[in-house]
Amino acid sequence: MADTFNEREKGFEAKFKLDQETEFKVEARRNKLLGLWLAEKLGINESERAGYAGEVIAADLEEPGVEDVVRKCLADIEARGANVSEDDLRSKIEEMTSEAHRQIVGE
Repeated sequence: MADTFNEREKGFEAKFKLDQETEFKVEARRNKLLGLWLAEKLGINESERAGYAGEVIAADLEEPGVEDVVRKCLADIEARGANVSEDDLRSKIEEMTSEAHRQIVGE
C-alpha cells in the first residue's frame, strides 16, 4: 500500500513539474509573439524585431505575472509615440496567450 501511495505521489509531482514547464514555455512564446507584434507597431526594423522580442521575454523575468511585461511595453509605446492603448496591449496579450498555448500544446 505504501508503494502505491509513493508511486501516486511521484506521478503527481511529475505532472506538476510538466505543467510548470509548459506554463513557462507558453509565457515565453506569448512574450515572443507579443514582442514581434509590438515591434512592428513601434516601427522597429524587421532585422531588429527578434531582438526586441527577446527584450520582452526578458522583461517577464522581473516578477511573477504579466505586469512587468505590460510596464515595459507601455514605456516603449510612450517613448516611440505609437498608437497602441493599454487596452489594445492587454487584449493582444490575451490573444497571444491563447495562440502560444495552441502552439506549445500542439507541438
